[in-house]
Amino acid sequence: MSRRYRLSLLALLVVGVYVIALAIVGALALVSGDLTAMLRLTLVLEMDEQLAVTWHSVVILGLVGAMWAWALWQSLRGPLAGPPIEADRDTTRLRIALYVAAASWLVYPLVTSWSWWMGLLDSAVMLAVVWLYHPVLARGLKHADHMRSFGVLAYGSIALSEVLDWVGLPVGDLLVLIGGLAALIWTVLLLRAQRNDSRWQTSTVVYGIASLVLMFTSSLLDRVLEAIGSVPGAAVTVAEAVTVIWLTRSAHDLANPHLEPTSPPSPLAAQP
Repeated sequence: MSRRYRLSLLALLVVGVYVIALAIVGALALVSGDLTAMLRLTLVLEMDEQLAVTWHSVVILGLVGAMWAWALWQSLRGPLAGPPIEADRDTTRLRIALYVAAASWLVYPLVTSWSWWMGLLDSAVMLAVVWLYHPVLARGLKHADHMRSFGVLAYGSIALSEVLDWVGLPVGDLLVLIGGLAALIWTVLLLRAQRNDSRWQTSTVVYGIASLVLMFTSSLLDRVLEAIGSVPGAAVTVAEAVTVIWLTRSAHDLANPHLEPTSPPSPLAAQP
C-alpha cells in the first residue's frame, strides 16, 4: 500500500516516530500518574490543574493520538504515485493554498495564547482558498459565483469580527454568527461540488462531511466527556485532525494521475 504514494517512506517514518513516542508517554502516564507529556503530544496543551490519571482518560488520549497519526499519514504521503498530471496555474495555486490552510491547523495549537491577528491570518488563508476554488470549479459548476460569495461573506465576517473585538466593539459576536452560517453554506456547496467532480475521490468527500459534522458537534461531545471525568478538548482536537485530512486530501487529489477511460470491448463475431 505504501508504494502507491509519492512520499510514503517519509510519511511512514514520521508516523512511526509519533506512534512510538505516544506509546512511551502513555506507559509513563500510567506509571507516574502524570498526564502532562501525553496532553502535549495529543491535545497540544497544558492543563492548569493536575488531572487524575484514569484508564479511560489514557484511552481517550490514545485514540486522539491515533487520529493525529492517521492525519499525519494521510497528509504526508502525498498524491498517488505515477506520472504527474499537467496542472494549470489555477489548480496549482489552489493546491498550495490548501496545503497552507492545512499547515495552519497544525501550527495554531502550538501557540499558547490566541490573539486577534492570528484569527485575521486564519481568515485570510481561508479567503485565499475560497477565491482560488472558484476558477477551478467554475468550468463545471453552475452556481460557482454563489458559492464564492458565501465563502467571502463567511471568512470576511470572521476577519472583521476579530478586528472589532480587538477594538472593543460588541458587533463582533453578530459577525461571528453570520460568518459561521455562511461558512456552513459554503462548505456544503463545496462538498457537493467535490462529489460531482471526478477529480476528487469519494473518500475525500466523506472526510469533508465528517469534518463538518464534528465541527458543529465537538463542543457538545467534549461536555459529555468532561461530565464523565475525561480530559477536555478531545473531540475538538479530533475535529481539527479530520479537517487537516480533508484539506490535504483535497490538494492531493488535484495532483493524482488521471486514469484514462478504457474503451468497451468490441463485440465478438457471431458464430455460425
